Formats: sequence, C-alpha cells, structure tokens
Amino acid sequence: MTGAVLFVFVVILVALVFELINGFHDAANSIATVVSTKVLTVNQGIAIAAVFELMGALIGTAVATTIGKGLVDTNYVTMSTIMCGLLGGIIWNLLTWWLGLPSSSSHALMGGLCGAALAAAGGDWGVIIWSKAPAVGEHWWKGAGLLFKVVIPMALSPVVGFFLAFIVMGGVMMIS
Repeated sequence: MTGAVLFVFVVILVALVFELINGFHDAANSIATVVSTKVLTVNQGIAIAAVFELMGALIGTAVATTIGKGLVDTNYVTMSTIMCGLLGGIIWNLLTWWLGLPSSSSHALMGGLCGAALAAAGGDWGVIIWSKAPAVGEHWWKGAGLLFKVVIPMALSPVVGFFLAFIVMGGVMMIS
C-alpha cells in the first residue's frame, strides 16, 4: 500500500471520528431538555437521538453541499487541508462538549475548513470566499461565501426560532 493510499484511509478514519463526535455532541444538545424535564428517560432520549442522527446523516446532504463548495478557493483544498479541517472541528467539538457549551458541529467544520485553507494558502485571506451575491432575481440564500452560507443563517436562526416559538406558544395557549 502506498503512502498516498494510506493517507486517504487516515483522512477517511478522521472523518468517521468527526461523525462519531458530531453524533454524541449533537445528541446531547438535542435531548438535554426532554431528559432533564423527565419527559423521556436517558435511554429513551439516547435511542431517539441515535435513530434520528443516523437518519439525518443518511438522508440529507445540504450541509455537505454547503461545506463542499462556495466557502474557500478549491485550489487549496487537498487531503491534508480536509484532514486538518476535520481535526480542528473535532478539537472544538470536544472542547465545547467538555465545557458544556452549546455549539454547532457544522459551523466547527466550516471554520476548520476555512482555517486549514487559509494556512494552506500561506495566510492569503483571498482564499476564503467572503461573499458572492446571488444572480439577479434569485433568493438571497442562493449566494455563496461565508456571509450567505454561514453568517446570515447563524444570525437569523435564533431570531426566527424566537418569533416562531412565540407564535406557536401563543397558539397553543389560545387553544387550551
């Protein structure tokens, strides 16, 4: 087995480790409320989280598509860049898990990819695609770069969640 083939297997192994850590990192965040309020037992919460985390990984490709294109200049994306991006995401996920901080594994992976590409480009910040506006007549979410794929959704998510939860709770209270 040549060194290049072995390195590909190492990168795949690191990706699988990231997925494992992503699973328990996100599962803990997703079941914390229902377990702490005793709606579900710990075992029930873990079982439900395991099933749906696996389903999400097998069914959806939106996050992979977002990460795979439009964030960095692909001329600097090599197997080493991918592995370093994954390792950065793994370290951040483990740190936030250990400290009990809520954190997005997807955002950790995107940050890891951007940081690794920046290092591979020798510190040339031009390697990062900051913003590429969508074509005329397309929705804003069709844009590329960190602004449209990371920053805007990251800022909008809690705000939209807040108002939707307020509306749904108001509806539930009116019904009951």
